[in-house]
Amino acid sequence: MRGELRRAAGLTQDQVAQALGVGRVQVARWETGVNEPRGVRRLGYSRFLQGLAEQHSEAATVTTTP
Repeated sequence: MRGELRRAAGLTQDQVAQALGVGRVQVARWETGVNEPRGVRRLGYSRFLQGLAEQHSEAATVTTTP
């Protein structure tokens, strides 16, 4: 669902990574559940997902908390 929200907003993994100050591979791992963000990045990614969920409710089918 994380990836669905990102795609609904028309964003690439690279754009999200740049905005959060991480690498694209890290965003891919968060989206697939291989890794979870920690600390400040967890908070930033959570806020990012919440914002996307509010704008794209059709893509938000489950909770957005990482």
